[in-house]
Amino acid sequence: MSKNKFEIDMVNGSIMDKMISFALPLMLSGILQLLFNAVDIIVVGRFSGSQSLAAVGSTSSLINMLTNLFIGISLGANVLAARFYAAGKHKEMSETVHTAIATAFVSGVIMIFVGILLSRPALELMDTPSDVIELSTLYIRIYFLGMPFFMLYNYGAAILRAVGDTKRPLIFLVISGVVNACLNMLLVIVFHLDVAGVAIATVISQVISCVLVIGCLYKTDAVYRLRFKKLRINRKYLVQIFRIGIPAGLQSTLISFSNVLLQSSVNSFGSIAMAGYTAANNILSFLYMAANAVTQACMSFTSQNFGARKPKRMDRVIIDGMILQFVICLILGTLAYVFGSQISSIYTDNSDVIKCSVEILALTTIPYFLCGIMDAWPGIIRGMGRSTVPMILCIIGTVGVRILWIFFFFPHHRTLRYLFISYPVSWIATIIMQLAYFFIIRKEIHRELNAPEKYSPI
Repeated sequence: MSKNKFEIDMVNGSIMDKMISFALPLMLSGILQLLFNAVDIIVVGRFSGSQSLAAVGSTSSLINMLTNLFIGISLGANVLAARFYAAGKHKEMSETVHTAIATAFVSGVIMIFVGILLSRPALELMDTPSDVIELSTLYIRIYFLGMPFFMLYNYGAAILRAVGDTKRPLIFLVISGVVNACLNMLLVIVFHLDVAGVAIATVISQVISCVLVIGCLYKTDAVYRLRFKKLRINRKYLVQIFRIGIPAGLQSTLISFSNVLLQSSVNSFGSIAMAGYTAANNILSFLYMAANAVTQACMSFTSQNFGARKPKRMDRVIIDGMILQFVICLILGTLAYVFGSQISSIYTDNSDVIKCSVEILALTTIPYFLCGIMDAWPGIIRGMGRSTVPMILCIIGTVGVRILWIFFFFPHHRTLRYLFISYPVSWIATIIMQLAYFFIIRKEIHRELNAPEKYSPI
């Protein structure tokens, strides 16, 4: 199986250095994306005021909830493509690519209507303050016009990650992100378009990243090349993508739903707390992108070695992945805690907003390695083709704990500090359940991979 300079051999040789080579560009991609998004927040906060800052920031949980189902399905495409690639099944790989890209376009079109029709009612359900809701609705409706391009980029990047290529998506993101940042300043500072300018800049940048990744898939001569005339949704491969991806998407959607409930609780403190949460949440998002890059590495490496029938190597992937996750999250979380006040001041010069942000960070940054470990286990198990049970356990451990906290404990102790203790509590509960499930299925997976006559990569 020949590889170009962008691909990584996940099934032979050392593991740790290759996981770092895989995860680092992905980590930089996520962090750069957030930096470019932070430019949205900073520009609108500095030049349009705290109401506009709250309007843009308060939409993130809702946008994630509405889009995460389809983004989760792209993980199904990633796992299936990685498995076929490692198994040398070129026809199946090609069918997976074309089914995934066609699905991405259809889901993007659906999301346009979802965003336009549901944004206002959803914001009202979240108790978004009256002085913010009009701007928030406008931002979401413009943002969702770019959904087809957003979905195509994410599914295309998932295919590239399946073969170990995380470098080219990074390059594409840098190009589109620079355009986004420049347009932000032009449309907000020069043309005074406020939140509409930020949303328009985001849509244009999504178009650019989409064109670049689709062009990459089209021009390659590898087995994952894209041909527009072959685009169709093959039911056989769509079912397999859905089997892995829908539980992952539902998991992300329901976790986002718990964050929407948490956002509603924050909203009850007013626009200052909302702005503080916006700043803190952006900082935590940087930590999540670093953790999720390692999770993606664990999932792709596990999936390829599953396809290559190498169970002992899969065990080594898990050990190295957990070590990498712990070290990265602990270092970055500690830095975020130590410099929380200074980083928050980048988003706003309002001392009350900064105080709220620091209060949230004090409870969530240093223990963030727990979140990283919690995030990695479902990815590993998903790479083995098991996706439903990890989803259920995440819902119970993360969503269930937070909902109980918000509705039964928080009303008796109405402070931001008490509200955000729910984060580390939910991380610990989820880790315990995921570990228990992994040790239950580990022997079954090893038996499956050591019995070739019973093995099928799909």
